[in-house]
Amino acid sequence: METKLEYVHTGNLLHDSRIIIESARSQAYMAINTAMVERNWLLGKRIAEEELKGQNRAEYGSEVIKRLARELTTLYGKGFDYSSLYKFVRFYKLFPQILDSVSTKSVLLTWTHYRTLLQVDNDEARQWYATEAANEMWSVRTLQRNISSQYYFRLLQSQHKDLVKGEMKSITAPMQGDKLEFIKNPVVAEFLGLSSNSDFTETELEKNILANLQKFLMEMGKGYAFVARQQHIYTEKQDYYIDLVFYNYILKCFVLVDLKTSKITYQDIGQMDMYIRMYDELKRTEGDNPTLGIVLCADTDEDIARYSILKGNEQLFASKYKLYLPTDEELRREIEQQKAIYYLQHQSISKSFSE
Repeated sequence: METKLEYVHTGNLLHDSRIIIESARSQAYMAINTAMVERNWLLGKRIAEEELKGQNRAEYGSEVIKRLARELTTLYGKGFDYSSLYKFVRFYKLFPQILDSVSTKSVLLTWTHYRTLLQVDNDEARQWYATEAANEMWSVRTLQRNISSQYYFRLLQSQHKDLVKGEMKSITAPMQGDKLEFIKNPVVAEFLGLSSNSDFTETELEKNILANLQKFLMEMGKGYAFVARQQHIYTEKQDYYIDLVFYNYILKCFVLVDLKTSKITYQDIGQMDMYIRMYDELKRTEGDNPTLGIVLCADTDEDIARYSILKGNEQLFASKYKLYLPTDEELRREIEQQKAIYYLQHQSISKSFSE
């Protein structure tokens, strides 16, 4: 049987086994990546052709994408919302010749690379970033950092290009280390029709607290329906996970819960406000009230909970929402109780092993 995988027999069984495994991973990586890039480009092409029926009217194109997003999401689940389909169309329009080159060096770029490149409006800069990312094997984090720091334009204007390149490589070196970045990417799980697994980003303590908070809120009996845990959402620049998502059918709104292991910061509140904006735009339907966010702190201090709602809805929150939400004290008591149980369990386990 012929195989494309690399096979060696050096006398060192472990070494030779690792070569076979890494070769198989590489082949799988290339196959999935090529298929994902082709699929998204072809979907973008097909949608763009449909848009032309509306004689380039923006509202017609928007309706086409919204309708298709609903239908595809019903059939295939995550990965086909309005934002994703819009990016596919933009991908097709900005990289019209991509299918002519997916079998060459561009295969080194993942869909997440291309999604990141869509941020760049300048055609020359975008093509330069794409070429450099492929030639230098930039990770997505490195690419994002270089785009955000205007690396192309700084390099173009600098009279000391080696210094600029050296600084960039030094800063991005820690961003280049994860060989499994692509495989861990939740977009890949969605492409394969699998549920995304983000356990590698959580501590056992966080998982324990979240599991019990979910149960705690559901048992309050104030209209909570569970929607999702570790729900994956993303912007053009980064992937995010909302720890817990509920829908309250009394308030008629989504309730988002995010847990932090350190003291709550203004950045945490800002991130929750971004979640709220995204939910209001993508999930909220006619008749729903504004989405509410709760940011919790697992660290012991006075910042145990902060409620977040977009500016302009504060009066609604003050007059109605508080009737159906746990108080700061209730949340503090529940988190402290779960932390105590967790530590006692682990102390008991440690003691059993030591004996």
